[in-house]
Amino acid sequence: MAVRRQGQKGTNPRILIVTPEITYLPEGMGNLAGKMSAKAGGMADVSASLVAALFDLGADVHVALPHYRRMFHEETAQLVDSELRVYKSRMPDEHIHLAEDRCFYYRDRVYSQSGANPRLSLAFQREVINHIIPEVQPDLIHCNDWMTGLIPAASRRMGIPCLFTVHNIHTHKLTLAQVEDAGIDAAEFWGNLYYEYPPADYFSAHDTDPIDLQASGIFAAHFINTVSPTFLKEIVNGWHSFIPDSIRNEIRNKYNAGCATGILNAPDPADNPATDDKIPFRYGPADHAEAKRKNKMELQRALGLEVNPDAPLFFWPSRHDPVQKGPQLLADICYRFLDKHWSKGAQIAIIANGAFQKPFWDIRSFHGIERRLGVRDFDGRLSQLGFAGSDFMLMPSLFEPCGLPQMQAPIYGSLAVVHNTGGLHDTVEPLDVDAHTGNGFVFDTYDSNGLFWAMDQAMAFWNRPAEVRATEIARIMDESLKRFNHEICARQYIALYERMLHRDLVKDFSET
Repeated sequence: MAVRRQGQKGTNPRILIVTPEITYLPEGMGNLAGKMSAKAGGMADVSASLVAALFDLGADVHVALPHYRRMFHEETAQLVDSELRVYKSRMPDEHIHLAEDRCFYYRDRVYSQSGANPRLSLAFQREVINHIIPEVQPDLIHCNDWMTGLIPAASRRMGIPCLFTVHNIHTHKLTLAQVEDAGIDAAEFWGNLYYEYPPADYFSAHDTDPIDLQASGIFAAHFINTVSPTFLKEIVNGWHSFIPDSIRNEIRNKYNAGCATGILNAPDPADNPATDDKIPFRYGPADHAEAKRKNKMELQRALGLEVNPDAPLFFWPSRHDPVQKGPQLLADICYRFLDKHWSKGAQIAIIANGAFQKPFWDIRSFHGIERRLGVRDFDGRLSQLGFAGSDFMLMPSLFEPCGLPQMQAPIYGSLAVVHNTGGLHDTVEPLDVDAHTGNGFVFDTYDSNGLFWAMDQAMAFWNRPAEVRATEIARIMDESLKRFNHEICARQYIALYERMLHRDLVKDFSET
């Protein structure tokens, strides 16, 4: 396969970012840029921010993503194939590369609940390996998570440096036969893949020896990163037994070789209470107090809670996943906590989906606390109101590769209550009002008593004079806006690209 070599005079390094999801593409990147959004999680946000930063710098950045017709803007989705080809051809500089397959066209979400994800992954990677990489001829490829796990092996075979970002520890396993049936010539790079059992040769692995897609991406990549420095160290040190040995060992190997780092994600730039059109009353650090009171009353009305702007309100935004997110910890102490702080008007607002939602409905009805405990399915607009109207945000995760709510919450003046792990450790420091440091409340022991203690610490802050609270919240909001942003995240990725390429990412060649 012909690939443009690095170092050609008069060119900047060409970067191909391969991602199954992205929140937006920057204006000017092509006619389709403003019409594309496919979001399942934090990967979409960090991909968008990185692309935007690179594009704004003048970098030669390209994006490969599945052609989710149905999820993209209606104007694009309604175009027939012939029209779409014409539309795309009008781009002055085509940097957007859509992987075409019918399995993407009519989807309404990035990931499937029906077990179709491996098929989607293979279709995406087939198009990237067979068509997009030869068309783009990149100097560096940046892949994201298991959906792109075969591409680092192919890029190594082509002699192209590859960065692999580990957003989650989930993976899927496939055989060489399944990969080749999908139209990918794995015989070209089979030796760079990670197998469940080390194969003696290509033929012995072909039909029965599963390929671990996430571990393969880590194994074959020239460099990897996790989405928090602490989570990387936790994996290397063997702290989490639920992480598959394949993934842990390969991350550890990369780390010990000096080829692994942690780079924190950042919340969506749109998550700013001064500009957020999803909340009724906008505000900034200097004028947050009254606006947050008004937003709180709107949130209380929406959830059927007692309307009281002076009530301390705790917000739960994360999915009800008892394996990771810890909803069982809150369920265990929910009534006890509300009862202890009843005279203060304490309330809890839960806006999230998941199997563990039902216990909270049962707690509400059993104790008759419908006016103090609100429970609703996830809704984007209502969730934004949760950040804007709450005083505290609950995130007692057992583990957290990065996490975004604990960064978004303080931007909105809602202080995070978190377990001391992974990305939560990297982003939330214990509040010290007297020293004017910290931004939340942190517990070390992962159990319900630990969460209860941290929520009590939050209440101790709430019992401070209103002017003291307002001063600290304004400080935290201001610091969070400066600290948790995509520019910082993108700068770190750019520095990593340059390290891998051994040259600057952007150079002015006008004088050469």
